[in-house]
Amino acid sequence: MRKILVIGIGAGNPDHLTVQAVKALQTVDVYFVLDKGSVKQELVDLRASILAAHVTRPYRWVEGRDPDRDRTPADYAATIEKWRRDRADVVLSLLSELGEDEVGAFLVWGDPSLYDSTLAILDDLLARGSEFSVEVIPGVTSVAALTAGHRVALNQVGKPVQITTGRRLAEGWPSDVDDVAVMLDASYSFEGVDPDTWIYWGAYLGMPDEILVSGRVGDVAAEIRAVRSAARERKGWIMDTYLLRRP
Repeated sequence: MRKILVIGIGAGNPDHLTVQAVKALQTVDVYFVLDKGSVKQELVDLRASILAAHVTRPYRWVEGRDPDRDRTPADYAATIEKWRRDRADVVLSLLSELGEDEVGAFLVWGDPSLYDSTLAILDDLLARGSEFSVEVIPGVTSVAALTAGHRVALNQVGKPVQITTGRRLAEGWPSDVDDVAVMLDASYSFEGVDPDTWIYWGAYLGMPDEILVSGRVGDVAAEIRAVRSAARERKGWIMDTYLLRRP
């Protein structure tokens, strides 16, 4: 039976690969990539550099065009559901390049379990009748890279922490937690929290041009907005994450 590896490759530093991931790379016949367009070619190139550094056996590289989606939809849930179906259709066509008894792989930023749709897409294809096995190789998350960069713990002693999105944070601070890690925030939702809240923000985590900013939200919010806007304009894309800690 065909086998699919879903390999977490970390937040951007090639050294984030685990020994398990490096071993898994040596078994792969075909790597699948969803191309997000020329502005994110840097992300495709980084995957290629990881393979160049760690893979010694022959392999094939198959790319598909990642479907576009509305970033400000009226019905968010329905839009995401349709986008995932469209992505699953693209992935299904890619898997046609994988022969019987071959191993294919998706290289996933961070860890496949955290705000990534690859596993959901593969489950969709299995439900449609596709036949393949799936193995997941965990990776270093952007949240872990963020806290390492700032040299802080993710949680306070004996207290819980919540990982959420900028969209959810904009609806209000989560109940019963003082520490909130936020991903997928293009709307600067942190500007709406108590200005005495401490923020640890980072972009391009693990990459050579990593950016880190920390301080009271009231003191550094404008700086983060300016730095983020300038970085996105310069590179054409941005991936950022932050941790909020209430006093």
